[in-house]
Amino acid sequence: MTNTAAIRLLIVGAPGAGKGTQATGLAEAYGIPAISTGDIFRANIKNGTELGKRVQEITAQGQLVPDSLTNDLIADRLTEDDVAPGFLLDGYPRTVGQVEFLTELLARDDAKLDAVVKLETDTDAVVQRLLKRAEEQGRVDDTEDVIRHRQEVYQAETARVIDAYAEQGVVVEVDGMGTVDEVAQRILDGLKARGLEPRK
Repeated sequence: MTNTAAIRLLIVGAPGAGKGTQATGLAEAYGIPAISTGDIFRANIKNGTELGKRVQEITAQGQLVPDSLTNDLIADRLTEDDVAPGFLLDGYPRTVGQVEFLTELLARDDAKLDAVVKLETDTDAVVQRLLKRAEEQGRVDDTEDVIRHRQEVYQAETARVIDAYAEQGVVVEVDGMGTVDEVAQRILDGLKARGLEPRK
């Protein structure tokens, strides 16, 4: 693939896997925006958009934002000018329904995801990392049970999403254990092996 073609990526990883840090570096390397659903929700709420008001009403009641609304927010975000060279998704899609929506949305422009970067981590090591972080930041609610439950929810949620993309042959599994730079290099090596050369 040449550097002029749009590069569309997704990064997935368990809570504490360092996904956010890697997403930032990866987006910079490829000269594309990192698109996080959490950031989109917050931006729409802050800007008082109609979608933002709907998200705020739902979250204020302690409910999860439904797929349909999340899909609308993503579809809206992907119409902005800065995604012309591509994008890196973080936190979406989380369900098979969202995978199907995104696949259909991209197909309208004869496009699809070029790669899904899956950070492989050791659960026990990540739990210890998050417990240490909770202690340092005074997060008393982040007990080992709570952290392990989040890991289990992630595995249950993401397994079907990964399976869906594995069928498309776009999953790149990367060892997520090690320093930030070590993991970043492994991700780049995995993407280069698919012909996706960094732009920077």
